[in-house]
Amino acid sequence: MSISFFFLSLNFMVLNYKMIIEYQIIQINSTEIFMVFLFDWMSLLFMSFVLFISSMVINYSDEYMSGDLNINRFIYLVCMFVLSMMLLIISPNLISILLGWDGLGLVSYCLVIYYQNIKSFNAGMLTALSNRIGDVALLMAIAWMMNYGSWNYIFYIDIMKNDFYMQWVMMLVFLAAMTKSAQIPFSSWLPAAMAAPTPVSSLVHSSTLVTAGVYLLIRFNFALSENLMYFALFISSLTMFMAGLAANFEFDLKKIIALSTLSQLGLMMSIIFLGDYKLAFFHLLTHALFKALLFMCAGVIIHNFLNCQDIRYMGSLINIMPLTCVMFNVANFSLCGLPFLAGFYSKDLILEVLSLNYLNFYIYLIFFISTGLTMSYTIRLMYYTLFGSFNNLSLNLISDSSMTMLKSMLSLMVMVVFGGSMLSWLMFSVPYYICLPLIMKMMALIVTFLGMWGGYEASKFSLSYQLNSLKYLKVSLFISLMWNMPFISTFGVNYYPIHLSKLIYKNLDQGWFEWLGSQGLYNNIKNYSNFSQILFFNNLKISMILFVFFIYFIFIYI
Repeated sequence: MSISFFFLSLNFMVLNYKMIIEYQIIQINSTEIFMVFLFDWMSLLFMSFVLFISSMVINYSDEYMSGDLNINRFIYLVCMFVLSMMLLIISPNLISILLGWDGLGLVSYCLVIYYQNIKSFNAGMLTALSNRIGDVALLMAIAWMMNYGSWNYIFYIDIMKNDFYMQWVMMLVFLAAMTKSAQIPFSSWLPAAMAAPTPVSSLVHSSTLVTAGVYLLIRFNFALSENLMYFALFISSLTMFMAGLAANFEFDLKKIIALSTLSQLGLMMSIIFLGDYKLAFFHLLTHALFKALLFMCAGVIIHNFLNCQDIRYMGSLINIMPLTCVMFNVANFSLCGLPFLAGFYSKDLILEVLSLNYLNFYIYLIFFISTGLTMSYTIRLMYYTLFGSFNNLSLNLISDSSMTMLKSMLSLMVMVVFGGSMLSWLMFSVPYYICLPLIMKMMALIVTFLGMWGGYEASKFSLSYQLNSLKYLKVSLFISLMWNMPFISTFGVNYYPIHLSKLIYKNLDQGWFEWLGSQGLYNNIKNYSNFSQILFFNNLKISMILFVFFIYFIFIYI
C-alpha cells in the first residue's frame, strides 16, 4: 500500500491533480452530513510514509514485544493508531478531522499506559488531558464554522485570511496544533509519553501523533494572518531552543530523543510561520525517517541493557553492537544535517531560506543556536553510548539483535541515506537558488562544528552531590525539566483545583451533604420506619387483646 500510494502521489504531483470524494451519510430535511476525503500529492505522499514506517514498526514489534502475552492487542492498538492518522491526513472537513484527532488522542492514551504502572498511568493522564485542550478548541472551531454553512474548510481557505470572524477559527486551530505538537506551554506531555513501549515511541515521534498538529497547520497555511504568524513564530522558536537545551542535560536515552523531536517540531512550525509550508512538509517527511530509525536503535540498546535507559551505564557499544551502532550513527548524523543524508537536504535549505528572510536578529540567532544545540546533544549522546567507558555489569549478554528487528532498521536506513535527495528532486521541480554572503552561507557549518565541540565538552561533565556542584545541579535540573514546564503547566495548574475538590469532598460531600442529603434522609426514614413498626406492633397487640375480649364477651352473652 505504501509503494502504491507513493507512485500515485508522483502521478498526482506531475499532473497537478486533486481528487475530492464526498459520501452523504445522512440527510435530515435540508441538513446534509457528508464524509469527505481529499486526495492530492501531499496527502498521498504522507500516507505512503506513515504506512511504510508503521509497517517497519509492526515488523520490529513482533520481535521486540515477543515476551508480551497480549501482543495481538498491542498490534491492534498500533493499527487503530495508524488508521486514525490516515483519516486525519485525508480529511478536508473539520468533523472528520476531529474523528481522526480524537482517535489519535484516545489510542495514544491506551498505548502510553500499556505497561500499567504508576508512572505510565500518570504519563497517560497527562498526555490525554493536554490533548483534550486541543480537542475542545477543534470542537469550538466546528461550532463557529456553522456560521459558514459547511465544515469543509478547504473551500474557505482563500477567504479565511481576510475575514475577521474566520480568524477566530484560525486561532482555535492554532491552539489545537500547539497541544498536539507540544509547543510551549504544552510541552511537558511529550517526554512523559516515553512511558509507552519503544515501538510506539518510534511511531508516535516520527509520523503520527506529534506531527498531526504540524500537518493541520500546513493544510491551513494560506489562512494564517500576519499577527498570528509573528506570535506563533516566537512561540515555536522558543520551543525549539528550550528542547535543544534540555536534551543536553538529560540522561534518559528515550527522553533525549523525545526532546530532539520537540526541537524538530519547533523547527517545522517556525518554517510554516515563515511562510514556506512546502519546506516544512519536506522536513516533516525526512524527520519521520531518521527519527523512527533512532527510536528503533534506542529500543535495541535498551532491550540489551535489560530495560536500563540511563546513558551513563552505557559505553563502548561500538565494540559489542557494531551493526546497531552504525545505524544509530547514520540516524544521528542525518538529524544533525550531515551532507548528504536525509536531514541535510531539509535543514540546510531551511537555514538558508531563513537567512534570506527579512527578520530580526533574535529569530536568526535562535535558529542557528538551536541547530548548534542539536549537534551538541547528538555528539554528547554518541560519546556516552559509543565511545565512553562501559559502566554496566561485567557479565552480560549484549549483542546485535535478531534479523527480524535488523531488517526493519536496515530498510529505514536505506531511506535515511537516499530519501532526502529523492524527495528534494521530486518535490521542488525548480531548485531553490539562494545567493548569500560567504559568512552567512558558511554559518550552518560553523554552528555545526561549534555544537560538536560543545557536545564533546558537555559529555565530560559529571554530576556529583557535593556542595561545590550544588549550584550546577540546580541549573542542570532546571534546564533538563524544560524550564520547570511540568510544574508550571501540570502540577501548577492542577494544585488548586485538586485542593479545592478535596475541601469540597471533605466538608460538603462527606460532611453536611451526608447529614442533610441521601445518608441523612436514609437514616431519618429508617428511624421513622422503626418508630412506625414499634407503634404498629404495639397497637396490634392491644387490638388483638381487645378483639379476644370482644369475642369472649359476645360468646358469654350468646
